[in-house]
Amino acid sequence: MTDTERQTDRRLERAILDLLERRGPSATICPSDAARAVYEGDGDGWRALMEPARRAARRLVTAGEVEITQSGRPVDPAHARGPIRIRRTR
Repeated sequence: MTDTERQTDRRLERAILDLLERRGPSATICPSDAARAVYEGDGDGWRALMEPARRAARRLVTAGEVEITQSGRPVDPAHARGPIRIRRTR
């Protein structure tokens, strides 16, 4: 992993936590919200950050900071397929 990738990973983790901090305690965000917050260009280049954003969310799950949900219910990040949401750990 390059230094740039590590910096992007940290920025994505921070973006997830910052976005959740600005919303209500039970609010959720999409990984795309973090990807858009971190992406510095125009257009849809943020899409390349979607999988890194999902990985950042999984690291935050491991750290006990957030949980990943599908259909409003917490799911094991290792088994989550398709659209996910991220919320603060309750």
